[in-house]
Amino acid sequence: MFAAVDPILLARIQFGFTVSFHFIFPSFSIGLASYLAVLEALWLRTRDEAYLDLFKFWLKIFAVAFAMGVVSGIVMSYQFGTNWAVFSDKTGPVLGPLMAYEVLTAFFLEAGFLGVMLFGMEKVGKKLHFAATCMVALGTFISAFWILSANSWMQTPRGYAVNAVGQFVPGGDWLAIIFNPSFPYRLVHTVTGAYLTTALAVGAVGAWHLLKDRQNRFARIMFSMAMGMIAVVAPLQIAAGDTQGLNTLEHQPAKIAAMEGHFQSHEDGAPLILFGLPNQREQRVDYAIELPKLSSLILKHDLNAPLAGLDRVPRDKQPPVPVVFWSFRVMVGLGFAMLGLALWALLARVRGRLFDWAWLHRAALVMGPSGFVAVIAGWITTEVGRQPYTVYGLLQTAQSASPLAAPAVGASLVAFVLVYFAVFGVGTWYILKLMHGGVHVHESDLGDAPIRTAGVTPTLQVQRQGQPA
Repeated sequence: MFAAVDPILLARIQFGFTVSFHFIFPSFSIGLASYLAVLEALWLRTRDEAYLDLFKFWLKIFAVAFAMGVVSGIVMSYQFGTNWAVFSDKTGPVLGPLMAYEVLTAFFLEAGFLGVMLFGMEKVGKKLHFAATCMVALGTFISAFWILSANSWMQTPRGYAVNAVGQFVPGGDWLAIIFNPSFPYRLVHTVTGAYLTTALAVGAVGAWHLLKDRQNRFARIMFSMAMGMIAVVAPLQIAAGDTQGLNTLEHQPAKIAAMEGHFQSHEDGAPLILFGLPNQREQRVDYAIELPKLSSLILKHDLNAPLAGLDRVPRDKQPPVPVVFWSFRVMVGLGFAMLGLALWALLARVRGRLFDWAWLHRAALVMGPSGFVAVIAGWITTEVGRQPYTVYGLLQTAQSASPLAAPAVGASLVAFVLVYFAVFGVGTWYILKLMHGGVHVHESDLGDAPIRTAGVTPTLQVQRQGQPA
């Protein structure tokens, strides 16, 4: 069935499929952990039980999303050994320690405090429980820090040397590896995107329940907090995306050319191509709708600034332009739609109608999944735009794969698709069911913690005949 298909293409599809599923859940849990910390802080400060009920409601959703994120992430690490063994061998001395730092810091921090956060509300003091919630939120950020550092090094490698057997090894300066040129920009853009994704999801849940009952206090709190967060974060995200774009232009000009659809260089100002059909074979954009010189203004802040195109890149070194071109436009289009929603909500708040405008609530409900779509589109833009390299400019994807048999990779891909849609489909359905049910007064918690510790069997109490239980 797969014998005639390129095994490297199948391996890329498999990794892209699994990482897309994985990326959804951390992008939600990073923001949701911080939202839980804010809710608990508000409860401790005001003693308003509504914040506690909201905390317990979103804690259930966080637990499911966090678990699915962990499980989906484990699968990717195995693929480094099965499908990408050459990549692992060549980059392991650099990327291996970065991944280990993520485990030693973020994972241990989350694991140490997650149980207290989930099950310790009635078992530890309020301040200690709040500290545990904050530690879990901090752990999610630290995890993003190390993962993005590793991935950014693949985009803009620095601080390395190459040993006698062709491996990338530390060149004596770990700070240059960790804080490589693209890392600060990508960290800000990704984490801000996670907060925006969470705010949109929370806002959609609030909007759903406001449409059913405008007097629902829990829905009002959720919607107000979410729209306030979006009003702050959406403009910051657009600004962060602009700075990352300038950084990408400096270090990965071919990616920018693919994003913009610039097959030809422009010496006196490049147009901004809004839409069109990239034709990579003919090296042009068919049916292009463009604004003269605006791309030069955005990227170099000068209408007449020259911009290099893909005509300066050999064809076998060009990224797949149609994919990058359209994923970039999906991300940017959704970003401006989020900004529009934020401005609409801000107008409603100023007029005192935030909880009364049903069309605003419908728009927020429709925009609920947009954060997830945008982060996936942004990831596709970044990763596909790096092709044909795994380590930009140094190690090609075709040189990174294990000796693969197409039928074996294809069979495992089919298995992943079936299992992922079944397992994570059920998990997503359960999260949506919780959201649909809404928050209740005196919201129940997650229940009792597990009573069995590893290696310890609880004592059984045997009731003897004639003795009270």
